[in-house]
Amino acid sequence: MALGLLLGNLVPGLNTALEAVKVGEVSLPIAVGLLVMMYPVLAKVRYDQTRRVIGDRKLMISSLVINWLLAPAFMFVLAWLFLADLPEYRTGLIIVGLARCIAMVMIWNDLACGDRESAAVLVAINSVFQVVAFGALGWFYLQLLPSWLGLPTTSADFSFWAITLSVLIFLGIPLLAGFLTRTLGEKANGRDWYEGTFLPRLGPWALYGLLFTITLLFALQGGTIAARPLDVARIALPLLVYFVVVFGAGMVIGKWLDLGYAKTTTLAFTAAGNNFELAIAVAIGTFGVTSEQALAGVVGPLIEVPALVALVYAALWARKRFFTPATASF
Repeated sequence: MALGLLLGNLVPGLNTALEAVKVGEVSLPIAVGLLVMMYPVLAKVRYDQTRRVIGDRKLMISSLVINWLLAPAFMFVLAWLFLADLPEYRTGLIIVGLARCIAMVMIWNDLACGDRESAAVLVAINSVFQVVAFGALGWFYLQLLPSWLGLPTTSADFSFWAITLSVLIFLGIPLLAGFLTRTLGEKANGRDWYEGTFLPRLGPWALYGLLFTITLLFALQGGTIAARPLDVARIALPLLVYFVVVFGAGMVIGKWLDLGYAKTTTLAFTAAGNNFELAIAVAIGTFGVTSEQALAGVVGPLIEVPALVALVYAALWARKRFFTPATASF
């Protein structure tokens, strides 16, 4: 993060160079970093065990309720509580709340020793709902609900194809690659070789991709962040509250449902994470690249990265404190 901010402020023309080629609305180097980050994690998933996850009704239902009912509603409340006098930032924050995480959450879940198979299934479900429900929820939270409450409304036209393209690229490509890698690798050399020899060599690339992506994200927006520190602070506070409360709620609900540590952690991280790449792309496509709505999305990773790294440690602490060894296995 620090390196990215320095590069963004000290290297002339870096922003323009990074934005020169795009995949959808995302800079090509950042898109490459996301794919490199996602592929090793999805190659670790045991796809023959996903049926077990789908059959867990408690996990499926609780994830859908938190991701698509509670979390967006909570972000709506936070946006109005903290940014009532800043409608553009408020709109950007609400859009962030609608963009459920389909990429970086896999890394946080893996670092916290969550259930990989559950994460893959929940992310896939979030992707389907994202394509189907994003536009309708945007209309509900930006126009219908505010009008019911007597609040100002915001007109926004979300591109169905932009959302679909984001899901296909940032989840579809690494998911297909991970599935084929495991299927063909196990078929050729067996599971023992695949998990004992191949994955240890492939695994570190997920962290390389994460560090590369974070550096470029902050380099791309370094100048904007440095130029508006007070605005960044105003946007950062509700985001920080959101991450902590939603993650905590996910952990409490998972513990209450007796899901065990691994699935509880996965539930919490898939609920707390957001797809900032999509939120930024939607804000840019709807309101413009220099809009304050887009800046609200840009601030997201600035807060998400340190917050969710801290929550990884919080999850590992909770495993020792609140979960028995039997339920902590993964």
